[in-house]
Amino acid sequence: MAVGRSSGVRVTVATAQVLRAFLADVSRSRYGYDLMQETGFPSGKLYPILARLAHAGWLDRKREDIDPVAEGRPARYLYCLTELGTVNARYELAKLTEQLTLPSSPQLRPQPGGGPA
Repeated sequence: MAVGRSSGVRVTVATAQVLRAFLADVSRSRYGYDLMQETGFPSGKLYPILARLAHAGWLDRKREDIDPVAEGRPARYLYCLTELGTVNARYELAKLTEQLTLPSSPQLRPQPGGGPA
């Protein structure tokens, strides 16, 4: 199972937000509008991320099995994390969190007069 950058997915902040939404409940299938509501992303930003994740094998994409006439709407595509996607998403988000955590070194703390401590 490929984990990390070797998987070919560049995890941007936007991609991390989408992955976090999926990781909130890995057993739950999500659809685009639902993810747009949660992330605040427009379709033009969200769907390319979903396509990249699906192409890399991190997401399964399936068409909803409904009768459009009975439901009064077209079938939606549902996305869910694959086992590979779950492992890689957790790894990438942990790595991103680690990179964003500032060390508690005194020379990195800002001083009232500016400059290092």
